[in-house]
Amino acid sequence: MTRELDKFSYADPNTGDYNVIRNYLDILESLPWEPAPVREIDLEKAKKTLDKDHYKLEDVKDRILEFLAVKKLKNDEKGTILLLVGPPGVGKTSIARSIAEAMGRKFFRFSVGGMRDEAEIKGHRRTYIGSMPGKIISALRITKERDCVILLDEIDKLSIGIQGDPASALLEVLDPEQNKNFRDHYLDLPFDISNVFFIATANTLDSISRILLDRMEIINLSGYITDEKVQIFQKYLWKKVLYKNGVTPYGIEFDKKAIVALIDSYSRESGVRGLEKVTDKLVRKIAIKIVRKESFPKIIQEKDLETFLGVPKFTDERMVRASVPGTALGLAWTSVGGATLLIEALFVKGKGGILLTGMLGKTMEESSNIALSYIKNLLYKEELFNNRMIHLHVPDGATPKDGPSAGITMASAILSLALNTKVKSGFGMTGELTLTGEVLAIGGLREKIVAAKRVGIHKIIYPKDNLQHLQEIPDYVKKGMYFFPVSRYEEVALLLFDEKVISKINPSFWENLKSIVNPTRKLSPKKKTTQKQKLSLSKQKGNNQKKK
Repeated sequence: MTRELDKFSYADPNTGDYNVIRNYLDILESLPWEPAPVREIDLEKAKKTLDKDHYKLEDVKDRILEFLAVKKLKNDEKGTILLLVGPPGVGKTSIARSIAEAMGRKFFRFSVGGMRDEAEIKGHRRTYIGSMPGKIISALRITKERDCVILLDEIDKLSIGIQGDPASALLEVLDPEQNKNFRDHYLDLPFDISNVFFIATANTLDSISRILLDRMEIINLSGYITDEKVQIFQKYLWKKVLYKNGVTPYGIEFDKKAIVALIDSYSRESGVRGLEKVTDKLVRKIAIKIVRKESFPKIIQEKDLETFLGVPKFTDERMVRASVPGTALGLAWTSVGGATLLIEALFVKGKGGILLTGMLGKTMEESSNIALSYIKNLLYKEELFNNRMIHLHVPDGATPKDGPSAGITMASAILSLALNTKVKSGFGMTGELTLTGEVLAIGGLREKIVAAKRVGIHKIIYPKDNLQHLQEIPDYVKKGMYFFPVSRYEEVALLLFDEKVISKINPSFWENLKSIVNPTRKLSPKKKTTQKQKLSLSKQKGNNQKKK
């Protein structure tokens, strides 16, 4: 810094170097060089702040409070970085903002999604024209605090470009052992950022570097069920939208049935971002009527929705479409939350094998081949598949799909086609299938349950290995649902088809199946032990003890 001041004092104001040095010194002067003040963390205040802005999410709030409690006890600013993972619109950014408010710190957010140049993080060297510091130093300049809260939004969407790897640049930023001497390329001197509280957000963990994940404390946020969205709408969203559009003084209310219809028919999603958008649109329509001095409903009813928003966008058509032979309804988990997955199977002319459409990934293709091989072996009827091939299609062809959890759904669609019998209605299923018929564990169970509930599916077939995950899901999410844990595909078949239909399958298989997994079989009652038998048993026990 002293060297730069000396150069500045001798520089000619008419040269380019003069402005470069002056800009550099201005940036240095604007940084918070003083030690960060000691801030007391008030857990009660933190809890009230989180409760004020967010409904439910008790597990998430508890994790955050535990994290803050440890920070308070250690009295050490260094520590783990929080990573909030969940579908869009569930409140990740607002939770980060609430954490900053609860800690009494300033908040700075910037998105790293699509970032390809590591200079965005670590700055450009001063040899470049128009060079500036990176986002981290810029955040400290703006907040004027060394212990601010910085949110790294959409960290799962980082890219690698010819200018470097931003994910690798973040390693130095987020590593507590390195960020005490963080060196921005523009400043070219060490700056202590260990007091900064970093929070990152992501929709999925799949695309995040394992090295980065090791430095973070992961907190999962799940999608909301309809009941939760109704409460969020009534307590937060409706007031916010009215105020935003200047309609608060007119005392407009929303009937509860209309709220449910708005959620189910106009904004079917995991979060509430789309719900806010359609509500905003509805209130703007009312605002026009107010300005024109036309009549408008003081209490919005279900019948008013079509007037203001048009024909409903979402229906339960997938449930209807899954009620014909060759179809089955699966449950999927994507970066935007849970979803239902209709799978269709059809016989077409060919020389055996399987034709796949619907933009399926490599893993899903392999799952379909496993499902076909297993069902062929199960039916023991080669003539069904001779001179014919199966066309397997997953609708919504513009959306990429991948993962192994559709295995039992694909097998069920193929079996339904082969038996020319539709599966029982109301079932949604998820589970990876092996060649031997075992059903393996899957991920995202809560998201899948929420998706099923959203479209009116109340019977869920899931892997027995996920039983522990089901028990961790709150009861209010599982309310009104029926769950069927399975460890083999034979159990799935018994749930989806009548016994008369199942008995047409390979007879030896059916006889074996009845004795293993038949859920309708009755256990023989235990025989009562008579008094004479009890005396005989006690004598035998006494004799055994004497021998010892």
